[in-house]
Amino acid sequence: MWRQMKSSIRSGAWLTRERLTVYPLILLAAFVAAAAIWIALADGLIDRTGQPIGTDFSNVWAAGKLALAGEPDAPYDIMRQHAAEKAAFGGRDVPIYGWHYPPMFLFAAAALALLPYAWALLAWTVLTLAAYLATLRAILPAEETIRETMLLALAFPAVFVNLGHGQNGFLTAALLGGGLVLLDARPILAGALFGLLAYKPQFGVLIPLVLVFTGRWRVTAAALATVLVAAAATVVVFGPKAWVAFADSSAFIRAVVLEAGGPGWEKIQSLFSAVRMWGGPIALAYTAQLALAVAASLVWLWRSAAAEELKAAALACGCLLATPYVIDYDFVVLAVAMAFFARYGLAHGFRDYEISVLAFAWTAPLVGRAVAGTIGLPLGLIAVTALYLLTLRRAAAELAANTPKAEPARA
Repeated sequence: MWRQMKSSIRSGAWLTRERLTVYPLILLAAFVAAAAIWIALADGLIDRTGQPIGTDFSNVWAAGKLALAGEPDAPYDIMRQHAAEKAAFGGRDVPIYGWHYPPMFLFAAAALALLPYAWALLAWTVLTLAAYLATLRAILPAEETIRETMLLALAFPAVFVNLGHGQNGFLTAALLGGGLVLLDARPILAGALFGLLAYKPQFGVLIPLVLVFTGRWRVTAAALATVLVAAAATVVVFGPKAWVAFADSSAFIRAVVLEAGGPGWEKIQSLFSAVRMWGGPIALAYTAQLALAVAASLVWLWRSAAAEELKAAALACGCLLATPYVIDYDFVVLAVAMAFFARYGLAHGFRDYEISVLAFAWTAPLVGRAVAGTIGLPLGLIAVTALYLLTLRRAAAELAANTPKAEPARA
């Protein structure tokens, strides 16, 4: 029986088309039911635990209100930001949700704050979810698999985590995935999408490296121009004080949010967080987090003749691996990596363990926080690393198969 199970895991035969449909449907139905009950039991916009519906979204809406009131520096002052968050809910003592974004994200926050909180949360959710789904639709466009693609995209557990927090994982995935889809066909637009990722700069560390080493100068120029224009626009609209306040808040963010694990070590699924969760000192955590191996392997892969799908999948994984601050709702980005890898597998066939690793990566966000909190095992980090290594393995195998063999020397 064990041999049969091992063989099924290796081949991926256990994941039948019926299971690929039924399991996500059950998970999606359970989430919708739980969300409906949770909202129904809430006291207005405050849930049963005393947190706002949409939790983290309250910091976006409150920051937008402050920006509209002519106080764009206030969100970076934790006490003024918290006061604005409490005011949003009638003065109720809600938890603190810090604002850690660069000032260019104040444009989105201010636009959303023009609406009442509930409508702003709904608009944010619908628009960013639609962008995420459209991106995965562009990566996997085959009509014969579109039903499964959309179902798996909607039922991906990281989607539920992101929805529960009113977070921006959908936007991050859409910008990164969209840039990768348009990279060669529409380089200027691809660069603009990469540039907009500066609203969450920790996910853009490796992108310039790949663009420069592959000589994609139009994409690089468009990305840089987008960042500069967005930064200049914030100075014009909000004044330089927002940038000064952002710079002044960086020490607090680093010390409290990252190094002390303010959100909870079980939520942060990075190698840095794993070392800190296991009791390691800060210096060791930073040393471990250095993504030199990831950067070097990405440069090798992107400069090679490997398939574009494998390059895109690896970069999406690399963006998650390179940052010390990646929370489980950010794992919506993992859907981009899985979609590109699946596109390659559907075209060229899947090899040993690839289907099972994809299934593991898809499932990991469902239990990642609970597993890390219970036994200290960062399941999300393990899943991303496994998919990254699997992508490199497949690329190396493809390159080896396509390398002409030297003819034997003649006597």
